[in-house]
Amino acid sequence: MYSKPMNATVGYLVWRLSMKWRARVDAAVAPLGLTHALYSVLASLRGMTRGGHRPTQREMAEHTGLDPIYISKLARTLEEAGLIERVPDSHDSRAVRLTITERGISTIDQAIGIVSGLLEELTTPLGGTSSPRTRALMNDLDTLIQEREREP
Repeated sequence: MYSKPMNATVGYLVWRLSMKWRARVDAAVAPLGLTHALYSVLASLRGMTRGGHRPTQREMAEHTGLDPIYISKLARTLEEAGLIERVPDSHDSRAVRLTITERGISTIDQAIGIVSGLLEELTTPLGGTSSPRTRALMNDLDTLIQEREREP
């Protein structure tokens, strides 16, 4: 059972929450053959491609905040599972574009439903996902994320 250390920092608490979230998502999406990282890439791809955009792996790295090499590894895993296709860009020989397959859409739509329920459960102490406390927390976290992105 978790007990907040007396001198816990914001960084420690964010890290602990992140670890808790990742472990819960890993367990929730495992029956679909996904991990938290695979879910993050596939869900991001689902959202980015709804309007017809086919992002490159680099764009996916920028969108998710994950390292481009890690995105490449995750994309290969998703491709091997038949959830996405990786296609060389016709205008840039160094770029690879990502497309979600029908199987990928079916899988991620199920996963998104599962993770949405999990998110509601995990934010219950704050009043749920649409509560003012949760929205305020999201704004504060977004502020911290943006501040880090401004650094060189």
